[in-house]
Parts: sequence; structure tokens; C-alpha cells
Amino acid sequence: MLMPDTAVITRLMALYRAHEHHFLHAPHDRGARMRFEDTAYTLCVLMGERTAREAVLKAERYVARTRPAKGSTGQRSSPTVS
Repeated sequence: MLMPDTAVITRLMALYRAHEHHFLHAPHDRGARMRFEDTAYTLCVLMGERTAREAVLKAERYVARTRPAKGSTGQRSSPTVS
């Protein structure tokens, strides 16, 4: 399965968390609920999962797995020629 760019998933997860926070603080706000559900749906589609909870967990694992180690530039070192 093709996986989306980690930057896209990271931005979507931040948006999901922001909408979740707003919705939990204003549960009767229909707009907040719709934005939260739309973001959750998008996350489900991108991660290939049926529920938002599964999609969030998969997205977190995916981003953590693909993130370069601290101090790493993500580039391979080339051998030194003497």
C-alpha cells in the first residue's frame, strides 16, 4: 500500500488534535464536530483504517518509524578515499 508523506501525516495529526481539543471543550458546537469528524475521516482514508482510533495509532507508529534518529541528517556517509 502506498503511504502518504510523513509531513502530511504530521500536519493532519496536529489538525486532528486541535479539532479534538476544540470539540471536547464545545461538544454542542456543530461546526467543531463536523471539522473533527472530517479530519478523522481523512486520517482514516490516508491510513487505511476503519476507525479514527486505529488511524491515529497507525499514524503515530508510522511517523515514529520513519522519523530519522536524533543527530542524524538522514544522509548516508560516503567512504573516504585515501
